[in-house]
Amino acid sequence: MLLALTLTLVLVPWLSFLALDEVGRALAQMQSHDQLLTAKNIATVFNGREDLIADLPDRGDYESLVAPPIVGTVRLDGRVADWGAPPSEPSVFGPPGEDGSFALSLGNRRDMLFIYVEVVDDSRVYRDTGYLRLDNADQLRLSFVRGDGEDGRIAVMLSESGQTTAFWMDADWRFAEALDPDAALAGPPETRVQGFVRETEAGYALELRAPFDIFGTSIDDQAGPIRVFRLAFVDVDDPDSRAIRAVTHTLPASRNSETFGLVSVRSPETVKILEGLGYADLLIRVIDAERVIRAEVGSYRMTEAATERSWEARAMGWLAAAGDALGGLLREQPEPAVDGAETPLKAVTDSALAGESTALRRRVGEIETIIAGHPIISGGAVIGLIAVERNIDDILFFQRESIDKIALVAVSSFLVVLFCLIVFAGRLTWRIRRLRQETAAAIDDFGRLRANAVASGMTSADEIGDLARSVSGMLGRLAQHNTFLQRMPRTLRHEINNPLNTLHTSLEHLAQESAAVRDSKYLESAKRGVLRIGAIVENLADAANLEDSLVAEDPDVVDVQQITESYVDNYSAMHGENAVVYQGTGEPTYARIEDYRIEQILDKLIDNAVDFHRANSPITVQLDVRRGSLRLTVANRGPMLAPEIAASVFESMVSRRGAENRLHFGLGLYVVRVIAEQHGGSVRAMNLVDGSGVAVTVSLPIVDAATEIADTTATPVAAAV
Repeated sequence: MLLALTLTLVLVPWLSFLALDEVGRALAQMQSHDQLLTAKNIATVFNGREDLIADLPDRGDYESLVAPPIVGTVRLDGRVADWGAPPSEPSVFGPPGEDGSFALSLGNRRDMLFIYVEVVDDSRVYRDTGYLRLDNADQLRLSFVRGDGEDGRIAVMLSESGQTTAFWMDADWRFAEALDPDAALAGPPETRVQGFVRETEAGYALELRAPFDIFGTSIDDQAGPIRVFRLAFVDVDDPDSRAIRAVTHTLPASRNSETFGLVSVRSPETVKILEGLGYADLLIRVIDAERVIRAEVGSYRMTEAATERSWEARAMGWLAAAGDALGGLLREQPEPAVDGAETPLKAVTDSALAGESTALRRRVGEIETIIAGHPIISGGAVIGLIAVERNIDDILFFQRESIDKIALVAVSSFLVVLFCLIVFAGRLTWRIRRLRQETAAAIDDFGRLRANAVASGMTSADEIGDLARSVSGMLGRLAQHNTFLQRMPRTLRHEINNPLNTLHTSLEHLAQESAAVRDSKYLESAKRGVLRIGAIVENLADAANLEDSLVAEDPDVVDVQQITESYVDNYSAMHGENAVVYQGTGEPTYARIEDYRIEQILDKLIDNAVDFHRANSPITVQLDVRRGSLRLTVANRGPMLAPEIAASVFESMVSRRGAENRLHFGLGLYVVRVIAEQHGGSVRAMNLVDGSGVAVTVSLPIVDAATEIADTTATPVAAAV
């Protein structure tokens, strides 16, 4: 119950989590509104400026290949899943689906050009490393103008799935300028042409990464970072002749095969306008009606805000995660963050191109952002949109720090309260258990009072103290009543014996004075009544005085074997009508007990056996030793003992004799039990195995006679000396 009450403390951090969640949602809505206003302000600059939206350098003889930005981190693995969905379909060169054709997708990120090519090739021929010539195997050729104005040629060899090898080639595309590709493309990895080839069912999938700096520009430098290159797939199908079957270029067949393709990255004039606005911590995109990103300026933080956190907050960081999970289960989230790099941007783009401003939350890896879009209007038509994206890590950091503090305070309070409650409950339980043990020990198994007070909790002022004092008072009153009951037989014996003696004497004198009265049956009946009353009083007094007399005794070590054998012989001589058979150990068996107590036990047990034995059946007295105890058993053939009363026969005033035997009051077996227990033994009644009768066994601890005799003789010798 106390633990359940303690668990209600969880409501405090839960309510705090809900409050923080509402604050976080409010802050996110405020940021969304702020970003929508920013997008609207920027869109105002471009409203009616179709020239800026359509602004790209003059194509001339160039084929335009758009390389949109890539937001996430790219892993070279021959797949474009980590690019995000491209804004347009890949460009296909050559007859689609036929041998030698390929599909091309481009992207840019951090001054790097990413190229993804899916090649259709029905016969793969890999490079033979035994040849120096490189034009005799499937390969991808990259032609461009270098920054120094010279022609640049790189051949990427196609092979089994794995890392690719790139070579700077000579003018004839036959031999490499250097046999070691790393020597030709020296420098750190981010400045090299790197890639990964993956075999597909149709042919190859190739993912390349090349720095923009290796591509020169043949266009006016004022146009911005516009790069030109040509891509070609060289198909070799015969592994024996290794002759080139076909070469597929990124240019249509009607164009001059020596011209280059134009890689459009952004609109220069649009970029200048956006950069002049001076927005910080924002990623601003200008997207045209064809969903092509025409300009992109700025960036949002790609890592969480780094703020020094206290050791308490760091230690409770896992509790913050637990709080987030708990809050996710208990709160509503009408605007959850959407995973993925393209889906929210596409939704914002669709909404803005439809003329509606929209703001959505999205998650890119571990980073959560808000992206807001507003349409650009010209002549009543939507010609594009402004997309503004910003990291919300400041809001999340505020929530996390607050949750850390709340969790620390809540858990600390919970642990302190729980510890106090456990200590209180433990002490309370210990006091109650101790009082229960003392109360239970005050009365033995047979209902006798052993103590008249308890000591636990008597001085306490709480409810347990009141209970202890009540129990102690009850035991005291029970002790007084028990003392009264124990003294009553002795008092009654004295008070009743005097009139009984007078009555008995009067009956004797009456019999002497009149011969007629002497032979009267009524006189004999009166004498028997007097004797019966005297026996009753004597039995009650003996039972009441038994325990006191046993405590006062100083028992000696006696030979139980000899005493029992002698008793049975004397009993058989005096009561020949009842056959008693003795089975002893045949050797001395010692116990610390007075000899007349052994005889008293035998008196009660044999008297009980005689009353219940079957006529003409012997009574057996047996003495044996087992496990350090002697066992004295008296068995008789006769009615069996019911299991439900087997234990109660040793209580006082319990008798199974009939109503005609009124001089027995159920004290015989009670006396046997008291004697046995006062001497460290026990008594038990059981039915015989064959079901023919009952046996009563008394167990007493045996002693080593030699040790006991040495101890008793040492004292007088020492005294004499």
